[in-house]
Amino acid sequence: MWAELLPVGRFDASGGYRRHAWTAADAECRAWFEQQAADRGLHYELDRNGNQWAWYGDPAAGGAVVTGSHLDSVPDGGAFDGPLGVVSAFAALDALRERGFAPVRPLAITNMVDEEGARFGVACVGSRLTAGVLTKDQAYGLRDADGVRLPDAMEAAGQDPSTMGRDDERLSRIAAYVELHVEQGRFLAETPHPVGVASAIWPHGRWRFDFHGEANHAGTTRLEDRRDPMLSYANTVLSARKKARLHGALATFGKVSVEPNGTNAIASLVRGWLDSRAADEATLTALVEEIATAARERAERDGVRAEVVRESYTPVVDFDAPLRDRLAGVLGAGTPVLPTGAGHDAGILSSVLPTAMLFVRNPTGVSHSPSEFAEEADCQAGTAALADVLEDLTCR
Repeated sequence: MWAELLPVGRFDASGGYRRHAWTAADAECRAWFEQQAADRGLHYELDRNGNQWAWYGDPAAGGAVVTGSHLDSVPDGGAFDGPLGVVSAFAALDALRERGFAPVRPLAITNMVDEEGARFGVACVGSRLTAGVLTKDQAYGLRDADGVRLPDAMEAAGQDPSTMGRDDERLSRIAAYVELHVEQGRFLAETPHPVGVASAIWPHGRWRFDFHGEANHAGTTRLEDRRDPMLSYANTVLSARKKARLHGALATFGKVSVEPNGTNAIASLVRGWLDSRAADEATLTALVEEIATAARERAERDGVRAEVVRESYTPVVDFDAPLRDRLAGVLGAGTPVLPTGAGHDAGILSSVLPTAMLFVRNPTGVSHSPSEFAEEADCQAGTAALADVLEDLTCR
């Protein structure tokens, strides 16, 4: 399974992946998922929001245990973030069936659509829609960098966008959701344990900073006559790093657009996107407010107008304590329980379902990069752990 997925959406120039939602690469991944379901005789469903489901047992029976992750990627992302959870889910089911699997409740494997938000700017679109955190009207307003609306992209890919929205009927069937994911950090690398259990997800969000200046000639405009938004933006980036360090938090400007984007032109608009995360919501709120204040103050000195818009926000997620403890018990004494700063579908769905996560050791901690990696033995340990957890949850 892993070998089949590796070439899909790979960008040769970087060695990373560009599996963005509702593109050809995404369609190939989704076809792969459907084929895996067919090969195992599972009941395949495509839900109203574009998420894929493969059911072992009666989907309507209720009390289901769901596992899986996502197959899309960030721009030039790695091979493990997302796909490891989906491949491991199918492999865990295979292992269970070899044991003579006799569940008393249904089991489903899922591929949640557009988890990374790389194309339309909002992460976890599939799970947000399902949970009602993102409304249909909000989803209809999302556009990619080329101006393509999300519903138009879905329709072009063969998905009916008119059905989007909270899926209470589906949610009512599910008793627990467990997501396996490569660790996006080095906590487990410092331990002898290949697998850990998630305790919580830091609150996090995305903010757009728009700096409106005045376009002019780079070779003829005196420095004192310029209204250059690039200066305001650059100062804000540096300020964000300093303030994040002082708060013990994280702040990253990882995406920027410039107009008119000419080498010999002073910019008229610089738009940058801030990703910020912290251990608690009060710290995150204070940090972003300080960065926004610094941006506006610098913009005023530069003769520039600054606007700050929050595009998405996810509050702190404390995973369901009984489910978390049950997973740790299945994995055995000494199993690490750790928080993460990365968002996941399990975090979004935690508002409507008991959810939990397993992390597989990442020797370098690198993620969202072609260098993302996990040892084969650790991936196998993750699959074995997931199989044990699923057996415990479905057979008792």
